[in-house]
Order: sequence, then structure tokens, then C-alpha cells
Amino acid sequence: MFSISSGWLTQAQHLPSPYFAPRELGEEINLLVVHNISLPAGQFGGHYISDLFLGQLDCNAHPSFNDLRGVKVSAHCLVRRDGSVIQYVSFDDKAWHAGVSSFNQRERCNDYSIGIELEGTDDIPYTAEQYQQLIALTLCLQNQFPAIIIGNVVGHCDIAPVRKTDPGPVFDWPYFYQCLTEQATRNIT
Repeated sequence: MFSISSGWLTQAQHLPSPYFAPRELGEEINLLVVHNISLPAGQFGGHYISDLFLGQLDCNAHPSFNDLRGVKVSAHCLVRRDGSVIQYVSFDDKAWHAGVSSFNQRERCNDYSIGIELEGTDDIPYTAEQYQQLIALTLCLQNQFPAIIIGNVVGHCDIAPVRKTDPGPVFDWPYFYQCLTEQATRNIT
């Protein structure tokens, strides 16, 4: 089970990213966006994802990194393949994860959302540990930010459908929503 103190998960590794902005005063957080990332694409483990989010990626380390030169991006959290969680940006601040995006005809999703990256790709199944941690993290965030109702937990593909496909067709939304609902019910009783 996770808990949050001053915008940070108490049970996660903290690697503060320089890529964030303060939220507007009174801005209600009501959206959770699920992403995926692997660097290089399709390879797991290592430090490249953190390096990217921290502005420290050696773009000469792999040919595919050349496209990432000058990119300033972050997420609130990353859930690794083994279920370990790294937090880069306080939930009280805006991470730079959504880009050009819209949810329910409201633009600029970074302003009112939390971005969670899963270490993965659109076509390699996620691990049981990742689902478990994402469910626990989602429940914690819903407790902290009650406006993140189940219908407001979406993929990057849902808020930027022309540009993005993540978390991809292998992400098992029915399973995730069912487990989330069952766990929430257990927590109430």
C-alpha cells in the first residue's frame, strides 16, 4: 500500500526531475494517464529512462536516442518491470508527460493530470508486478485526489489519439479496471 506525504510517495525511490511546472492554485487533479516507455525501444532495465527524465541522457549511447536531443519530458512515476516505483515529480506539480492533449474537450492535460509510465511497449505484455503496483498506486491517488474517478483513468492514446498509442493494445484494461474495482471494494469493507 502506498501513501503520499507532501506530494511524494513514501514507498518509492525519489529522483526529482527538473522538468515540471507548478500547478495553478486551486487546480483540481482529476485525470490519471497511463503511458509506456522503454529505452532503447523494447529493452528493459538500466538507467536510460531515468536519465531522460532527469535531463542526463547521453544521446550518443544508442542510435535511437538521437531523436531525443533537447527533449524535456518527465512523468510523475515510473513502474519498472519488477514492480519497483520511481517518482520524478511531486503530484502537487505538473509533470511534462501529456504533450498536446485533450480529455472531455479540455486541453492541456498536464495541468490537471498525473502521468504514470509503465516500463514497456505497446506489444509486449506487462508484468503481474506492474499491474499490482499500478492498481495500488491508482487507489492511493484516488484516495488523495477523489476527482480521479475510474472513468478518468485513461491511456495516453485516449488523450492524444493522433500522436500516441501507449499503453498499447497489450494493456489489459478490463483486467485492470476489474482488479481496481475489487480492491477498492475490499478496502471499503
